[in-house]
Amino acid sequence: MNIFALFAFVIQSTRGLWRFGQTVLGVIFRHPVPGTSIIPILPDGKIVLIRRRDNGLWSLPGGMVDWGEDIPITVERELKEETGLDLVKITRLVGVYSAPDRDPRIHSICVVVEAEVQGNMSVQDTMEVIEIQAFSPDSIPSEPMSHDHAQQLKDYLEGLTTVC
Repeated sequence: MNIFALFAFVIQSTRGLWRFGQTVLGVIFRHPVPGTSIIPILPDGKIVLIRRRDNGLWSLPGGMVDWGEDIPITVERELKEETGLDLVKITRLVGVYSAPDRDPRIHSICVVVEAEVQGNMSVQDTMEVIEIQAFSPDSIPSEPMSHDHAQQLKDYLEGLTTVC
């Protein structure tokens, strides 16, 4: 085999590997990522919201499901990581939100739950959260909220179970 034939073989093999790699990456990254939003309810009935560092907007706590986790474990972990609160129990499925544009970063499918919580609120993840506050249902901030969390809260307060 001369040097030109060897070079052509390497290029063809590399192109084949690159096409294979592109296909694998497309399969992995062109699927929505599952996540949760939590509507944390304190014993006094107030709803806990966080203010996000990345956009400064109020938000429900929550996040992506990690490999090997189910939704209840993710809810418990994200609640603790973002608010310092402990999960008592998940009390209601509020909805499943899957619009491709609901999260500006990626296409994610969000399972939203109501949860009874307890403990002391404190910012745990300062890279993600700048403020935590509890609101009575009639005093939820009217300013824009992150992602589609205003719609999630609206559906919750109206007693709806939403799949969209």
